[in-house]
Amino acid sequence: MAITGFVAFGYIIGHMLGNLQIFIGPDQINAYAKALHMYPALLWVVRSALIVAFGLHIWLGAQLKLENLAARPVAYERKNTVKATLASRTMIWTGLTIFAFVVYHILHFTATTVNPAFEHLTDAQGRHDTYSMVILGFQSVPVAVMYLISVGLVCYHLSHGIASMFQSIGWNNRDTERWFRIISVGISTIVFLGFSAVPVAVLAGYLQPLTGGN
Repeated sequence: MAITGFVAFGYIIGHMLGNLQIFIGPDQINAYAKALHMYPALLWVVRSALIVAFGLHIWLGAQLKLENLAARPVAYERKNTVKATLASRTMIWTGLTIFAFVVYHILHFTATTVNPAFEHLTDAQGRHDTYSMVILGFQSVPVAVMYLISVGLVCYHLSHGIASMFQSIGWNNRDTERWFRIISVGISTIVFLGFSAVPVAVLAGYLQPLTGGN
């Protein structure tokens, strides 16, 4: 869980930094998107590794949940949680919700199945107009709101996952536990603000699609 979670976390940070390039301008984000697709074979190697990591993470999480249930086949008559946080107790549910969001997100912006017209957007240099695609996608209020809620769940999941990762690799103890929790919440907050910045900027009218997009 720690290793696959770390892979997923690394992807989340990279994806966030890539998204934030939209604030530099259309040329930057469109060039970045084009660069990612210059080597299709390498891109699919990375994608395959991520799919395996995400799949294993979900499977291992489900296995842990089933093991926990099997360890106590009879439920507590009165459950009084003392130390476990709500985030730790809902990891399986936030994880499955995040999975559903990731599938939709891929269909929306990567496969353009939700909006086939996005596939044909081009900029003045003939590159795929990722800049306009993202902005047009988030101009839909329901899509933007769903995205913000889903990102919130991702970060809520991370707030426990990062701290749990340190515990899994044996770095957590009485002296470091508090600091790891603070670090986890801090990183999760930064990730939430980073991912939320784009849809919020679109809804606020700060980001507009290219006027020359086809």
